[in-house]
Formats: sequence, structure tokens, C-alpha cells
Amino acid sequence: MSSRLPTSVLLTCAAIGVATGIVGGIAGWLTPVVLLSFAPLYGLLLGSHVLPGIIAQEALRRPFVAIITHLFAALVASAFNPTWAPRFIGTALLFGAIQEGVAALTRYRVWGPWRFFISGGIIGVLVAVVVFFAADLARFPVWLQISYLVLSVLGPVAWTAVGLAIGAGLRRAGVPRRSAR
Repeated sequence: MSSRLPTSVLLTCAAIGVATGIVGGIAGWLTPVVLLSFAPLYGLLLGSHVLPGIIAQEALRRPFVAIITHLFAALVASAFNPTWAPRFIGTALLFGAIQEGVAALTRYRVWGPWRFFISGGIIGVLVAVVVFFAADLARFPVWLQISYLVLSVLGPVAWTAVGLAIGAGLRRAGVPRRSAR
């Protein structure tokens, strides 16, 4: 497996990053509204940030495409809300590293859906724990805390399913064949 990524692969990562960065930017705009109106939905909203890496890995099936695509997406999302640029970039690095780490454990040879859902689950648990404390959810009733935790774990898993469907559609459209040349 070559360690170099062809320009066409990088351009594909950039295109996926722009599209998913727009989604991330919209999620960033919605964050204050969700946190002020119904905070438990925040984990579901934050889960949308798994899309860049999932789509890129499913479509291209190469090392490093998740982290590269996440960084492109973070830059685009930062244009929507520049003050959140460090959060977008930090999330991109963290989520991309988790997705790359799970893929690296299989030496980038196993691309079954289960592998993607493992990274989505890991991200979901991380999101649930971090945001639980950041949003001070302990002030809410127990049933609301539980619903938050469930939605926070299931959010990235659900978005992973969406990303797999999009990535599979790109594969069917011939994106990897075009980017391999």
C-alpha cells in the first residue's frame, strides 16, 4: 500500500470535506438553540461531525482520508462561525483520529460496516461523557439525563449509518475508480 495519496484522492477528500463542513457549520449554528431549548439533543447534533471521515473512508478505503477530510470540513465549518474554529478543528482531529485508529487496527484492510459502527460508538460514548459535564446536565431530572446519554451515544452511530450510505453511493458512482488514477 502506497503511503502517498494521489491528488485526485486529496481533491475527493476536499469535496467531501466541503459538503460535510457545511453540515458542520449548520450544526454549529444550531448548537446554542439546542443547548438552550433542549440540551439532551446536543449529542445527536454533535454526532453529525462523524460524517467527513465515515464518508471518506467508505468511499475511498485508504489510510489518512478520514483525518484529512475532517480537517477540510473543520475549515469550512469555521467559516460559518470563526470563533468556534478551535472547537471545529479539535473535534475534527479527535473524531478523525478515532476513525483512523479503528481502521489502523485492521491495517486498513477491513471495511465492513461493523468497523465504522465501532468508531461511531466510541465517539458516542466520548461525546456523552464530555458534554454531560460541559452542559451541566446534572441539573436536569434523571430521566432527561438518561435520554441525553442515550441520544449522545446513538447520535454518532446514526450519523455513521448516514455516512456509510453516502459513501456507498459515491463508490457506486465510481468515485474511487476515478480518484485512483
